[in-house]
Amino acid sequence: QVQLVESGGGSVQPGGSLRLSCTSSGYIYLDCMYWFRQEIGKEAEEVAKIDVDHGTTYADSVKGRFTISRENAKNTVYLEMNSLKPEDTATYYCAADRNCHPPFDYWGQGTRVTVST
Repeated sequence: QVQLVESGGGSVQPGGSLRLSCTSSGYIYLDCMYWFRQEIGKEAEEVAKIDVDHGTTYADSVKGRFTISRENAKNTVYLEMNSLKPEDTATYYCAADRNCHPPFDYWGQGTRVTVST
């Protein structure tokens, strides 16, 4: 059973930066990798996706501020988050899927990001 483990969350002030990491216990080079986020009482939002050819897509709310990347040799996907805003506060989850569409094969346990003064 593949496990995804996120790290890198924390508390930052508005305008700050964080880099999230998601490391898989299995190979990810054939998988689409995703970052989602969910705040309490709100629906989950797909933040970013990276496919096997390193093609990327982003939610409009994070375009120009967030960057998703992958390092297959380390079975790791990253989310670089800059110019953070209070509305970016959420628990961030990574997901992996061989077919690149839901339902996704694997999910991480989440890492919390809080943006506040």
